Amino acid sequence: MDGRPLSFRLAGVNNQNFIMRDEETGSWWQQVSGECVLGPLKGRRLRQLHHDELTFATWRGEGGGRVLRPDPKVEATGKYAPPDWEERMQRVPVATTLADPNAVLPARTLVAGVSTPSGASKAYPVEALRRQNPVIDTIGGTPVVVVMGDDGKSVRAFDRRVEGRALELYLLPETSPLRLADSLTGAEWDFTGAPLGGQPAGRRLEKLPVLLEYWFDWKAYHPETGVYLLGER
Repeated sequence: MDGRPLSFRLAGVNNQNFIMRDEETGSWWQQVSGECVLGPLKGRRLRQLHHDELTFATWRGEGGGRVLRPDPKVEATGKYAPPDWEERMQRVPVATTLADPNAVLPARTLVAGVSTPSGASKAYPVEALRRQNPVIDTIGGTPVVVVMGDDGKSVRAFDRRVEGRALELYLLPETSPLRLADSLTGAEWDFTGAPLGGQPAGRRLEKLPVLLEYWFDWKAYHPETGVYLLGER
């Protein structure tokens, strides 16, 4: 913030979303939005960096990198989330004052929340993406494609415009790793958005931010979000 690195630790929970406290100013920051909600820096917002939420196999298959190993001391205390954490969370009541947690979708529906540079957003239920892949859509005027990876868990979204034209993309059948093809030209792209078949590098699809999140939390911090229901366009 303003060129100064901040050091964060968990301070608490607000509307069932983590609050971080920085050690330098004592300010409190909302995890999901990066906004400072209390303290000297109230109203400031951390700059979001692009990230992927992928299975380890998919990440490793794309080249991988460094791996953060569990801390043996913490692991010995049993404080890391257990393997059945997601199943256990489904039984935890949802309590938030920002939005009706059961409007449109059940509160703990896992969604892929997609945001565009204009600030528009839309939630895509992960189960719908498994059944209809890819999803061709438009969010706030931005033509997008939302793609489920071969593993049935990793999700990416792209601006599907190339050289000013919105592509009509579909999955090529019986391809692994998956390939996306343009229905008009037959040009192809992989799951990273990179062009295949000798296409110029400038034809790479632009990634859009994706957050795998419970519906109630996404809706609370994106009150104007749209929702994709299976079969819509």
